[in-house]
Amino acid sequence: MRCKTTPIDTLNKYSGEFSGAFADLGTFLPLVLGLIAINHFSPQGIFMGFGIFALFTAYFYRRPIPVQPMKVIAALVIAQGLTPGMLQASGMMMGIILLILAYSGAITWMAKQLSPAISIGIQLAIGLQLIWMGGQMISDMWLIGLTAFSALFVSRFLPLPYLAMPLVLILGILWQSTSGLAPSFDLSASSEWHLGWPALEEWSSAAVLLVLPQLALTLTNAVIATSAMAKDKFPQDSFVDKERFSPKRLATSSGWANLLLAPLGATAMCHGAGGLAVQHHFGARTWIAPTLFGSSCVLIAVFWGEGIASLLSLIPLAILGSLLAIAGVQLAWSKRFIDGKPFCIFVILSTAAMCLFINTAAGLAVGVLLEMGRRQWHLISDLKS
Repeated sequence: MRCKTTPIDTLNKYSGEFSGAFADLGTFLPLVLGLIAINHFSPQGIFMGFGIFALFTAYFYRRPIPVQPMKVIAALVIAQGLTPGMLQASGMMMGIILLILAYSGAITWMAKQLSPAISIGIQLAIGLQLIWMGGQMISDMWLIGLTAFSALFVSRFLPLPYLAMPLVLILGILWQSTSGLAPSFDLSASSEWHLGWPALEEWSSAAVLLVLPQLALTLTNAVIATSAMAKDKFPQDSFVDKERFSPKRLATSSGWANLLLAPLGATAMCHGAGGLAVQHHFGARTWIAPTLFGSSCVLIAVFWGEGIASLLSLIPLAILGSLLAIAGVQLAWSKRFIDGKPFCIFVILSTAAMCLFINTAAGLAVGVLLEMGRRQWHLISDLKS
């Protein structure tokens, strides 16, 4: 017998799609606005790239698979003041690499080498990093940030949980506009739409400075971990299409998006387990959420001007930090911490520690070696018995 849908259920559903659509702003806006405000890159090209990619994702996956900036590339470009050409070159090279790995079957083989414990360890490390980054963003206005974080965290247990996130954003903008304090971002300077082609030296510099540091994080977090999390969040989809959230498909969509959109001024983009975790937490369940996000990005690109720039600059950095910290909490937590076997917990913690103290590639290598050792141990034990 089908349960009757109440108005509260309907409101929760659609408010969840709206809330989830913009739940990943803590990761998205600081990097995107940093590229625009600090590096003076084209806001039109960047927002249009995200808009097209998100709309395609909504159609292709029919689920809220997130679209994010490639964090390492964006952060290095901002910190080192690198050129738009290097950003374009890095996006196209990442696209080519992802497509080669997808169509060759290499990404499928790599995914099979990763046990759930390794994937959870990588997610734990990235989640803790997001919590730390969110805390840094909150620190300048800790009262605002902690209040927002508390409201977002507690809202999950309230009757209308998905209304909290847009309400927190609106109240944050109102507070910033009336506080008399300087906005977190200076977006008053206008930038032309950057259309061009990277110079030869920009290709080589981007390969060393941007692509190599980003590659391991993209393969693990944006492809393999996102695939595992999507299958866990939407298990019913596997009965319809077993390949819908496969690593090959995620690598393919990210690869083509970067290869085709980077020449138009888009930044390097990917999917991400953290984005999926926080969007699902705030109620995103269908294609509606990425469609809302993508449409908003396209409209911002088309109508970019002082009005939109001023509105975006009014979002307090502490509010974005609270969103980022919530994303970190959602990504870092796993039920395996409660019901996992001791060796599973050991692999998770070892992988996470190496990711945090060295890098993601080192964490991946340690996790794979531990799992190989476990399999060999079981094989020898079986032979002896």
